[in-house]
Amino acid sequence: MISAVTGFLEKFGEGLLFTARILKLCLAGKVSYEGLFDQIWKVFKESLPTTMVAGFFVGAIMTVQFSLQIAPFGALGYLGGLATSATIREVGPLLIAFLLSGKIGAFTAAELGTMKVTEQIDAIRCLGSDPLTEVIAPRFMGIIVASLFLLVFGLILSVAGGLLMGALFSGINAQEYLRHIPTLISSLSVFTGLIKCLCFSFVIASVCTYLGHQTTGGARGVGQSVIHTAVFSMVSIVVADWLSSFILDSLLRSAGLL
Repeated sequence: MISAVTGFLEKFGEGLLFTARILKLCLAGKVSYEGLFDQIWKVFKESLPTTMVAGFFVGAIMTVQFSLQIAPFGALGYLGGLATSATIREVGPLLIAFLLSGKIGAFTAAELGTMKVTEQIDAIRCLGSDPLTEVIAPRFMGIIVASLFLLVFGLILSVAGGLLMGALFSGINAQEYLRHIPTLISSLSVFTGLIKCLCFSFVIASVCTYLGHQTTGGARGVGQSVIHTAVFSMVSIVVADWLSSFILDSLLRSAGLL
């Protein structure tokens, strides 16, 4: 038990140091910008359909659940505001990030792991280039930027999903559904949702690039890296969700905004 905990803490520390190195390169501008834009477009293009479907149905599900709860009280007029508020603040970013971690994270870990076990990373180093600058950092930043846009786009689609389900399931027209959204959703709520989207994007990028870069053991090692990426990404997203909620709530209360 102690050895398992020690091993986990060691890996966690190595991951933090690896992420710090990548961030230092990115902040210093030592990134292949051509590779960066290619990665942003690649991630966005391949994950957009998944994000659209996920966002749409997250909004639809939240509308159905809130409708069942508030209908007995005759408060369906607040359905749009309640469903949209819950989606933007918490449920939407979390569920969409789960899907993106399984798609973007697993794919990136498999790609980097394959490059590592086939010695492509070593070949780049032998040619006098830094693999972190040429391969890892563009993927790291590309995942963060593209995932942030995808999460925001998914949240917008969740409003459309809730709007449609409100009309079909609860018989509420679009005007009535949208009327109380500005009442229950402030700029502070949107800001909180965006911060969580950024945190989740950072977690996905950190986990998949680190585990992909640390892959050993041939094809079997690549498969293990993919599995570990999927598991650790989801667990890390949940922890990041709790931590960001706690920190944001404390900061906003300290500032007198809550």
